[in-house]
Amino acid sequence: MLVYWLDILGTAVFAISGVLLAGKLRMDPFGVLVLGVVTAVGGGTIRDMALANGPVFWVKDPTDLVVAMVTCLLTIVLVRQPRRLPKWILPVLDAVGLAVFVGIGVNKAFNAGTGPMVAICMGVLTGVGGGIIRDILAREVPMILRTEIYATACIVGRDCSRYRVLHLCPPAGKCRDAGGWS
Repeated sequence: MLVYWLDILGTAVFAISGVLLAGKLRMDPFGVLVLGVVTAVGGGTIRDMALANGPVFWVKDPTDLVVAMVTCLLTIVLVRQPRRLPKWILPVLDAVGLAVFVGIGVNKAFNAGTGPMVAICMGVLTGVGGGIIRDILAREVPMILRTEIYATACIVGRDCSRYRVLHLCPPAGKCRDAGGWS
């Protein structure tokens, strides 16, 4: 259950980071919504497509898509001057989402039957994919290539995943469910 709420948190903070960047770039409301939603679900979408394990997560269960859209709309209404927010807000939001999504991505890859190396790559891709798409759409150098906090967030996500692999997964089988990791 905890991981479900962490997934919702990660989706929301990534959506907020997309909206804030779009607001700073003075995009129209549709552009703001697109950038927010793409940031929130982009990494997981790429992961699910790479794993070719059925429909992408938000098609199977639209909860993340709804959370992203509602978060975008609330952020648009509540944050009137995104250009005036402190510069540290966007990297911190991205780091929180990244740490959460790396762990979720590693777990989904293991449950799809991949080995450890592919699972780690899928975890990192899940964590950074949406932000990379956001930055490319915004015509910016992806934040992962210019901000140190990303490395710290990846380490946190990796360590959470390592704990799960070492303590909750049998040597030759799928990870058993541990509080909702799926």
